[in-house]
Amino acid sequence: MNNEMGARMKQLRKNLKLSQTEVAEKAEISQATIAKIERGSLNPSLQYLIWYADYFDVSLDYLCCRTDRPEGRLYENKPKIDVDSKELKHFIDLCFDPDSPVSKKMKQTLFEIVEGHGE
Repeated sequence: MNNEMGARMKQLRKNLKLSQTEVAEKAEISQATIAKIERGSLNPSLQYLIWYADYFDVSLDYLCCRTDRPEGRLYENKPKIDVDSKELKHFIDLCFDPDSPVSKKMKQTLFEIVEGHGE
């Protein structure tokens, strides 16, 4: 079962194109621990499982291989948005004419919406 759980956690991480190091930084654990969990040689702590379920927006039943459906009872399928992402800010900047006062206000409003969605 650990191998299945680790494989499932690895796939969720890869689906978001995150490295083990990136997840480790976000979860405040070591990259080596994540590697062991994904290989199935270490059981994740309950605290890490809960963090993982919240971060990847899946149920604990899905992580623990009790179901093949990632949706939990409270599942809303809201992908995480990294509001501090340089790529996102660059994309928003490219969408607006920098010389237009209307564009400036619209861009500011869009940033506020994105920041509110990331919470």
